Amino acid sequence: MTVKTRLQGDALTLGYDKKIVAENLSVAIPDGELTVIIGPNACGKSTLLRTLSRLVSPLKGQVLLDGNAIAHYATKEVARRLGLLPQSSNAPAGISVSELVARGRYPHQPLFGRWRQEDEAAVQQAMQATGVADLAQQQVDTLSGGQRQRVWIAMVLAQQTPLLLLDEPTTWLDIAHQIELLELMQDLNQQHGRTLVVVLHDLNQACRYASHLIAMRDGKIIAEGKPAEIVTPELIEAIYGLRCIIINDPVAGTPMIVPLGRG
Repeated sequence: MTVKTRLQGDALTLGYDKKIVAENLSVAIPDGELTVIIGPNACGKSTLLRTLSRLVSPLKGQVLLDGNAIAHYATKEVARRLGLLPQSSNAPAGISVSELVARGRYPHQPLFGRWRQEDEAAVQQAMQATGVADLAQQQVDTLSGGQRQRVWIAMVLAQQTPLLLLDEPTTWLDIAHQIELLELMQDLNQQHGRTLVVVLHDLNQACRYASHLIAMRDGKIIAEGKPAEIVTPELIEAIYGLRCIIINDPVAGTPMIVPLGRG
């Protein structure tokens, strides 16, 4: 079955310097889905996400965005189509929350353009959605790790792109804010038609919120599809070397992984 996609990688070789992370890797991100990528540390999840966003270039192969090689787009054009939240980001010293979130509007600003009402509305909506509106005037470097993470997410939301790529966005967040963020991403997908690609470590959160799951190991895609269709004890053991049983999540009815341990 052909996947309808705006973003795909064809025959990608991924790596840094002389270290190869993946070879001949092809992936198509399904439109209108909340795709979650799972897999053990150093399996290539983040490298794949960074390559799909053009943050790094593939050693071989190409990434296609809306049918064209992403390398051929101007930087501002990519930023109008695709938003990225990397694993770690550094804010300029002394910048306020509202000023950082406003930077998400840069791709939409005309040359020598002025700040518009629609830009202000996008910034306010993004801060409200991520629960940082009351921090608007505070300096980012005075915030806790969890607060800073929510500010970076607000900046990406203010960008208002149809595609959103987020690399471990729940890092630094307590469990309550993790669930708030995952529900926000689900709402962006289901109610607003945004396509999301998210790297997560928590398997049960991945199964509950993903509509499409990509499972990786050693730079290869081992399985992909709806969580209920692909998540089995055999898959989890093949990816993580972890014995488990699968039960139904009593709230969502999605697969829930219960580890048995390695013994």
